[in-house]
Amino acid sequence: MKKIISYVIPCYRSENTLGNVIAEIETFMGSLSSYDYEIICVNDGSPDNTWDTIRSLSSSHSKLLGINFAKNFGQHAALMAGLRRSKGDIVICLDDDGQTPANEAGKLIAAIEGGADAVYARYEHKKHSVFRNFGSAMNEWMAHVMIGKPKELYVSSYFAVRRFVVDEMCKYKGSYPYVIGLVLRTTRNIVNVDVNHRAREVGASGYTFSKLIKLWMNGFTAFSILPLRVATMSGFIFAVIGFIYGIFTIIKKMVLGDQLDVLPLGFSALMSVLVFMGGMLMLMVGLAGEYIGRSYISLNDDPQYVIRDTTCAGSEDNKENN
Repeated sequence: MKKIISYVIPCYRSENTLGNVIAEIETFMGSLSSYDYEIICVNDGSPDNTWDTIRSLSSSHSKLLGINFAKNFGQHAALMAGLRRSKGDIVICLDDDGQTPANEAGKLIAAIEGGADAVYARYEHKKHSVFRNFGSAMNEWMAHVMIGKPKELYVSSYFAVRRFVVDEMCKYKGSYPYVIGLVLRTTRNIVNVDVNHRAREVGASGYTFSKLIKLWMNGFTAFSILPLRVATMSGFIFAVIGFIYGIFTIIKKMVLGDQLDVLPLGFSALMSVLVFMGGMLMLMVGLAGEYIGRSYISLNDDPQYVIRDTTCAGSEDNKENN
């Protein structure tokens, strides 16, 4: 029996690029006689005609399944929806804009067949904008510091995982999925392979600054308590500094006595300290509130995504909520 490769493609504003990606996958898989494949396209609430494009493509491609979200839930939610519907022994996730070359998927497949549980594409020259590259660098740093990603491991949106990794990832029911966190908590047998990265031919990245901030928050609030520990340690340090300064003030009063009345009061310095401390306290309380709020939302079973319909006519999953 042939092994199955599942391609999962989160789609957003890709009506003009998705067709080329699908065609490239088909051409590449035509050269691999030992594998069968399927393609799962997840429309993440695109405001353009992406869903119509997916439906049109699926009508002429028997191996293509389309999933349509009721609204925009984000790339990682779209990946989770695709992973849950995938059947492949190996699952490959890639972008919808053609920047991640589907014709180099063989490198990812070879790494998996070579023994890796997960493999991420690494780009020598990324063709993203400066803003997107900055966001990616920050995401790399956050994943390393907050959730223990190996420093030498490069993480990208083009990756492949084994079936057992997908099955473990799909067990996650939290409201805020973060894919690399799910991979890292399942396995550390992860490698990189070098692939080319193409320049974007049509449109612009769907990642905005607010979406990047949301992604970072998902990462360190869903899979790490390090920020809370940092807040606790900061509070302890400032408390010690305050205690030492209090002792210093008492000793100075005992030594100098009434001479203190003629010394500068240091109003500006005092206000600076108060503003800084107040800001730190508000930040720490806000951080704790973020954890509590997200826990509350998850306890209320807020869905990772809501599927409006699929291209599988009559499927019982047409109204699936997750």
